[in-house]
Amino acid sequence: MEILQVVGLGLITTILILVVKEQKPIFAFLLATFVGIMIFLALAGKIADVIRILENLATQAHVNNLFLETILKIIGIAYIAEFGAQVTRDAGQGSIASKIELAGKVLIMVMAIPIITVIIETIVSILPT
Repeated sequence: MEILQVVGLGLITTILILVVKEQKPIFAFLLATFVGIMIFLALAGKIADVIRILENLATQAHVNNLFLETILKIIGIAYIAEFGAQVTRDAGQGSIASKIELAGKVLIMVMAIPIITVIIETIVSILPT
């Protein structure tokens, strides 16, 4: 049912933006950004629930918390970069949006290095010498 609320809010906002955009384009942009932030905040509780479940699963599986934290940070970077790029693209700044996406990808790569290192070390330790 929550998806119906999100889609309904999105459709109503889209109609309002189309009506307002001709007269006040800055207001239309601000409205789109505000509604985007409201949708994100409405989902924050669901995101927190998923994080709690993943933490419980990691604890039960005796997974190092460093790995889970790193993966969650990587996911966070991806979502934040995507949101920022979309808002920037909505403002008509596609080149800046591309740079935001690139920065997100680079930061994800940097965050993934410790996990990649552990995986490679594990593989090397398994291989016969």
